[in-house]
Amino acid sequence: MDLELSDEQRLIVETVRRFVQEQIVPLERELDPDCTELPRDDRQRLIAMTQQMGFFNPDVPVELGGAGLSTTDRTLMAEEMSQHRAGLYTPCYGVFGAGGLAQLYAGTEEQKEKYLYPTLRGEKRGFFGLSEPSGGSDPARAIRTTAVRDGDEWVINGSKLWISGADTSDFGLLFARSDASKGRNGITCFIVDTDTPGFQVRRIVHVLRSTHPPTELSFDNMRVPHKNILGEEGGGFAIANDRLTRNRIPYSAECIGVGVAAQRMAVAWSKERVTFGEPLASRQAIQWMLVDNEIDIATARWLCLAAAGKADGGKPFRTEAAMAKLVGTEGAGRVVDRCIQIHGGLGVSKDLPLERWYRELRIRRIGEGPSEVQRIIMARDLLHSSLH
Repeated sequence: MDLELSDEQRLIVETVRRFVQEQIVPLERELDPDCTELPRDDRQRLIAMTQQMGFFNPDVPVELGGAGLSTTDRTLMAEEMSQHRAGLYTPCYGVFGAGGLAQLYAGTEEQKEKYLYPTLRGEKRGFFGLSEPSGGSDPARAIRTTAVRDGDEWVINGSKLWISGADTSDFGLLFARSDASKGRNGITCFIVDTDTPGFQVRRIVHVLRSTHPPTELSFDNMRVPHKNILGEEGGGFAIANDRLTRNRIPYSAECIGVGVAAQRMAVAWSKERVTFGEPLASRQAIQWMLVDNEIDIATARWLCLAAAGKADGGKPFRTEAAMAKLVGTEGAGRVVDRCIQIHGGLGVSKDLPLERWYRELRIRRIGEGPSEVQRIIMARDLLHSSLH
């Protein structure tokens, strides 16, 4: 197996790495430690740069105006794009493009004109509404939001919880139970405008992450046109499952990028910091922490690339994506924890990004399916394959 990057992939990595270090990191020195947005002028200037680089909307197919990169290339980019203070949840502050909600690629032409194309141009924002108070990791059983057809409309009642970005979105993909008798085949995906009567959104401000809070949604006899169904009636579970599985790969790579940046800081600090007449780097305890960091980073990286390679090859990759998500999020958490320990008191101050990464990585072990669910996914695939 050839684990070396191609010349083109090395160029992608070097270009994005240089962009982050030369353009993003210097700007962050003047921003609040928990900032999630760039000043408008800086944002527009950097968007123009990424467009000129040919990397704007890297996930979007070429025919829709994007870069059309493979999952492997996108994974390599994700690791580099996250190596700054806000990089875990706002990689490069979105100047590489939002990419839109990929599920809309399968929408009708009318749906694309109203929602997809404006999103790709940065004119609209969308949210992904799956998780509910009753649970988000088992949508086939947990979804209690109902959709009842009434002529050419559907009447939706229920609620969603822990939804990112709904308070600043123009529309969203909402999953509701349209047929209680069909289990996962009774879930339908609706495109919902956030100004629809009966739609309410509330920010959940008291969470571990100090900015960009998640939201709670509620729907009270909200009417949605039948034409706003995305895909087929009853096909919502397949739409949600595909998105969650595929997104776990770059999601995990972003965690690796944070681990790489933290490790780089810890290595430099261990050489600089002197205790009892010797640099920290001379202490075996510190050396072993740095080595364990490197092992966690390398393991997570190869698992991510293995999952991406299978996805690009059109092969089943659910187990590999689950493994990458599990190892990437948990491994990066250990790396940052060790790096804080190496930095001592400085590690928990807002002078460094380590404390922010520490808080946000704890959330990543839950988002996109918690670690326990990833183990369930792998166990099901393992046991199913062993029976045949």
